[in-house]
Amino acid sequence: MKPFAYLKPADVDEAVLAVAADPGARFLGGGTNLVDLMREGIERPATVVDLTALPLDEVHDLPGGGLRVGALVRNSALAADRRVAARFPMLAQAILAGASAQLRNMATVGGNLLQRTRCPYFYDRESACNKREPGAGCDAIGGFNRSHAVLGGSDSCIATHPSDMCVALAALDAVVEARSVRGVRRIPIAEFHLPPGDTPHVETALAADELITAVELPPSPVAARSRYRKVRDRASYAFALVSVAAALEVKDGVVTDVRLALGGVATTPWRAREAERLLLGGPASEEAYRRAAEAELAPADVRPGNAFKTGLARATVAATLRDLGEGLGEGIAGMPRDLTDEEGTA
Repeated sequence: MKPFAYLKPADVDEAVLAVAADPGARFLGGGTNLVDLMREGIERPATVVDLTALPLDEVHDLPGGGLRVGALVRNSALAADRRVAARFPMLAQAILAGASAQLRNMATVGGNLLQRTRCPYFYDRESACNKREPGAGCDAIGGFNRSHAVLGGSDSCIATHPSDMCVALAALDAVVEARSVRGVRRIPIAEFHLPPGDTPHVETALAADELITAVELPPSPVAARSRYRKVRDRASYAFALVSVAAALEVKDGVVTDVRLALGGVATTPWRAREAERLLLGGPASEEAYRRAAEAELAPADVRPGNAFKTGLARATVAATLRDLGEGLGEGIAGMPRDLTDEEGTA
């Protein structure tokens, strides 16, 4: 590990000033991703700016039923917050599906937004990876790509985004608040994570000197009827092969509101806009759910290793919406079950 300087600022102003003055500085929250990357020699900051003493660890109510979540709120605390469980159950479920209890006790909301891919080629410094070394190439495209993206990829990168929490945030239209010496900026979650294009090393819209200070969840009545469903190789905290964050409102057999986002299949948390468009105002039926899922997955760019993901994603979307339509999606008591063999597996 490269030697680095260490700074623990007393307030937010001091933190952003420190990074503005040092292009080689990096913010440290829970450290569950950054420390691993430093140990592997992938991240090599000149200065680590420790944020843990800053007053960014509270959840506040917003008018109408929304929530403002401080960037240093621990994942475990957010999942356990009764307001989250009641108003945004998909978010609580996504966090609980995302990691072990020990990691949730350390990981922060801001850090979760910024966690980097778990692509094995990214971590293997002997492999070509445009995220790690721009212009090097992408060994995943012609290599072992079972865990890789079928949506949103490019000729430069097909690495999936690893976060469960961010999939729920995408479905909930969250807004990221960032602070720098230039002031405060609000970034819609749909614009926060960037597709790889020709610059896969540029992963978010956040400037290098900006600090995430909060995430806001706007009021959403439909979100109270939501769930997060994750399909993985093993139940013991594996990353998603496919995941679905969904909220559904049905009146007289007609879909009157719907939110849908996918994880494990795309280079960013994937908001399923086409599926939502087809579902809204239509029948709440198994056929409609499957048709919407097929339309969303139609642009998929598959490879031999990950072609199974399209069928698995269609089945997972349909199963999640069906459960919500039947009134099985409320609350967080018990984790949502993964798909059975008859619904489609890897």
